[in-house]
Amino acid sequence: MSERRDPRPRGPMGRGFAHPGMMAPPAKSKDFRRSALRLAGRLRPELPKLVLVIAFAIASVVFTIVGPRILGHATNVLFEGVISKRLPAGVTKREVIAGLEARGQTRLAEMLASMPLTPGRGVDLARIERILATLVIVYLLSSGFAWMQQYLMAGIGQRTMFRLRRDVDHKLGRLPLRYFDDHPRGDLLSRVTNDIDNISTSLGQGLTQIVTSVLTILGVLILMLTISPLLAAISLVAVPLSFVVTVAIAKRSQRQFADQWRETGDVDGFIEEMFTGHEIVKVFGKQQRAIETFEAQNERLFRASFRAQFISGIIQPSMMFISNLNYVAIAVIGGLRVTSGALSLGDVVAFIQYARQFTQPITQTASIMNVMQSAVASAERVFELLDEAEEEPDPERPEVLTRTRGHIAFRNVSFRYLPDTPLIQELNLEVPPGETVAIVGPTGAGKTTLVNLLLRFYDVDQGTIEIDGVGIRCMTRSGLRRLFGMVLQDPWLFHGTIRENIAYGREGATEEEIQAAARAARVDHFVHTLPEGYDTVIDDDASNVSQGEKQLLTIARAFLADPQILILDEATSSVDTRTEVLIQQAMAELMRGRTSFVIAHRLSTIRGARTILVMNHGSIIEQGSHQELLARRGFYYDLYRSQFAEALEETAS
Repeated sequence: MSERRDPRPRGPMGRGFAHPGMMAPPAKSKDFRRSALRLAGRLRPELPKLVLVIAFAIASVVFTIVGPRILGHATNVLFEGVISKRLPAGVTKREVIAGLEARGQTRLAEMLASMPLTPGRGVDLARIERILATLVIVYLLSSGFAWMQQYLMAGIGQRTMFRLRRDVDHKLGRLPLRYFDDHPRGDLLSRVTNDIDNISTSLGQGLTQIVTSVLTILGVLILMLTISPLLAAISLVAVPLSFVVTVAIAKRSQRQFADQWRETGDVDGFIEEMFTGHEIVKVFGKQQRAIETFEAQNERLFRASFRAQFISGIIQPSMMFISNLNYVAIAVIGGLRVTSGALSLGDVVAFIQYARQFTQPITQTASIMNVMQSAVASAERVFELLDEAEEEPDPERPEVLTRTRGHIAFRNVSFRYLPDTPLIQELNLEVPPGETVAIVGPTGAGKTTLVNLLLRFYDVDQGTIEIDGVGIRCMTRSGLRRLFGMVLQDPWLFHGTIRENIAYGREGATEEEIQAAARAARVDHFVHTLPEGYDTVIDDDASNVSQGEKQLLTIARAFLADPQILILDEATSSVDTRTEVLIQQAMAELMRGRTSFVIAHRLSTIRGARTILVMNHGSIIEQGSHQELLARRGFYYDLYRSQFAEALEETAS
């Protein structure tokens, strides 16, 4: 509502505009540690369930990493059975080994010496079946605990986000209008939607994966060391190599993704501008230029996206290459250890699986840390919103005006939006009950500021504003605003039926009261011309009703609210002359017997006002009726002459 000049630069989309759909979640936080701890503090109510999640994660990981060990045992039984069957029956294992040593096959003799063989026996299939049945049970238990972990974590994440959204919603209701004036709408919407969604997704997936990955790394490392410290050392060499490669590639891809988001924003903004002003583009014959501009921006987006996706896509094959080198080293050295009898074949098979399990959670952890970094950055932006200074609290024992006569007084009121730029200074104004006061003046004169102060969207720097002798600071804001009804220049309708939009003015209104308000606002006739009547649904941008019909609907809403004080802010500035007559008639009916403030640029709409206040630079420079102000030939006279010069000359002659 404020008319002050916005210090923020204007972009091609308008003042402070930012399209929420083209704002990516931030990549980095300013203070990661502090914000991460604060985000973790949001999980405190879920602490008992978090303990259960960790317990289930430990159980799931334990059963998962035990699986390869059991499978290795089955491999040993199978391998030993195959070797035993090839040995001649009726001889002992010692005799077989002695014969091999006598023939010079020492390495084979060492390998067989480490194996529990029974020559001529064959594979113990019953034992293998028992081992495999145990393995199935182990993996089922692992999956069951993982499912319970995910189930609990989903609830923890969503309940945490529910509380965060609730706190943000309550915070928005306590923020002063100054905050909304000083922050781009797109940025605010992005904090409330994109950032919270980013936190929700990251918490639901990231925390679970971090816990599971860390536990898997520790558990697998311990089992690898118990099998073979040498092979474990070889596997550990791949870890820093994988980390260095991942970080190097991620740094380059991060810059490319930033370029991709910037180019995406440019394309989205240009498309929205072109569709919004489609008719203007056609009228001025700029279609070809628009196409050329779009193609150039689209080409830049293609190149940025290609580089980002290509570079980030190198990570996976690079990790696979390192992993395969590690696999080859383990297979070769492990095979040599098997032939020497230092390891069993099952141990090598289990170790190869552990090596695969070991590198995967490391890569996942690196990826998750990027996700969590983004989540913490989003949380930081949400916390910035939650930390904003709130409105001055309502008095503990407020004055309550259930009914008011509508006597309003501004006493020595001073106010400024910016500390170094005075706007209203030492303003004094008395408005008797039931009187209509018109406020006119050039843009930036302070007309709407008076309304902002009256409704306590802003608080005065000095002085007081009184209603029926009661200072508005002595009331609650909701109690104060209940006394007022407003009809604004830009009518606001929500997605719903016409009945619901009118009924927004008063909760619990009956059908008869809604239709009576519609008739008083001259809106009933056009509603009955619609196929669904009062059940007609107004779409999201209210494009299925005209501008004048929207305005009449907001006036009907004000009729239904039955306010004691009325504010009309440029209510007829964007409608045709015929509709203006209807709106003027409806407003005249609405203002009858009510104290009314009418803000107008079109002076023809306020000539009948009893008192006209002429404002400039935040001060009331002239006051009187229309005829009195014309007779003074002052500022109002110049304003009126600039709009109706010819009519004024004809009247004078």
